[in-house]
Amino acid sequence: MSTTPTTTLFSDTLMSAPHGAYAQLRETGPVHRTTTPDGAPVWLVTRYEDVRAALTDPRLSLNKANAHTTGRYQSSMPPELDAHLLNMDPPDHTRLRRLVSKAFTARRIEGLRERVQAHTEELLDAFTGPPVDLMAALANPLPMAVICELLGVPLDARHDFRAWTNTLLAPAPDAAAESRTAMREMHRFLVGIITAKRSHPTDDLLSAMIEARDEHDSLTEAELVAMAFLILFAGYDNAVNLIGNAALALLLHPHHLDAVRDGRTPVRAVVEETMRWNSPFTLGVRRFALEDLTIGDATIPAGGRVWVSLLSANRDGTHFEAPDTFDPNRPPAHLGFGHGIHYCLGAPLARLEAETAITSLLDRLPTLRLAVPGEELEWAPSFHKRGLQELPVTW
Repeated sequence: MSTTPTTTLFSDTLMSAPHGAYAQLRETGPVHRTTTPDGAPVWLVTRYEDVRAALTDPRLSLNKANAHTTGRYQSSMPPELDAHLLNMDPPDHTRLRRLVSKAFTARRIEGLRERVQAHTEELLDAFTGPPVDLMAALANPLPMAVICELLGVPLDARHDFRAWTNTLLAPAPDAAAESRTAMREMHRFLVGIITAKRSHPTDDLLSAMIEARDEHDSLTEAELVAMAFLILFAGYDNAVNLIGNAALALLLHPHHLDAVRDGRTPVRAVVEETMRWNSPFTLGVRRFALEDLTIGDATIPAGGRVWVSLLSANRDGTHFEAPDTFDPNRPPAHLGFGHGIHYCLGAPLARLEAETAITSLLDRLPTLRLAVPGEELEWAPSFHKRGLQELPVTW
């Protein structure tokens, strides 16, 4: 194997300036042997073609029972929350995805449009600025309100859930204990909600999942709790950062902002290009080699942990012309939502939320602009996600 450890996934550059760091990694090799925060080895795949192939390679398993490496970082999730789609291979993955996908069909998501619009208008009505932090005032609360309504989770729990999510996705290098605590608090919270809904079911996704568990035996109790966790967790945070990153992309590129305002560029094209240019997903779900295999120029042993960088693949100049240029007019061909059987189930909902938020924001505030220079904005200290801490705007 010609690659050797080059960085740690907690390096300052990969978290604070990931696009430049990944560009250097792509130049020096397609796959890099590096380490997790607790020192466990991992192979990082950085180039588009290798990433796309890895996302559909049946020799790469999502089930961490196939891992040969251990460590605090890998085992931070309690076993009670393990039984979800991001830790499963077929046939269990196929069974659960078929069950949950009924809530995320294009028709069902389109049926949510009025509610998403209503939530957006309520949040915009509450703007007290300028200036306003778009992350706190719009990007954070909108997906939380929508996913809680979809699942049937009380909105008064959103503050705690947001804190748990931030702990899990942006932990300090030595914060494994904090992550485990957040996971266990989330588990207790979900068990309590499920217990309450068993007694008083309503017309929501979580009640339907409880019915599938209790009356049709379509999933286990552990799968029920873990899937509720995954839908809340993934359905919230990724949409938050898609909204923030799309708004920032337009604010940094006034000519594209003008084109959206006068109808020359559709908002949907902005959302798709944001998923390529500055995707909220930095890494795909970790995978484990079922056998010795070769990716690029690296030989990965059976049980080895593999991470694919969606952020890096989407800036690969061998696949995209002028990859560092934000251009909503290019054909959408990104890997921002993944690829293959593990393609993000919530992609249609995230798109709807981002499109609605950006459209309504620009309609309400036609002179919207950044309140601080772009280089002063701070990003979440995470190698998992790409999201802003704050996005101050004025008008």
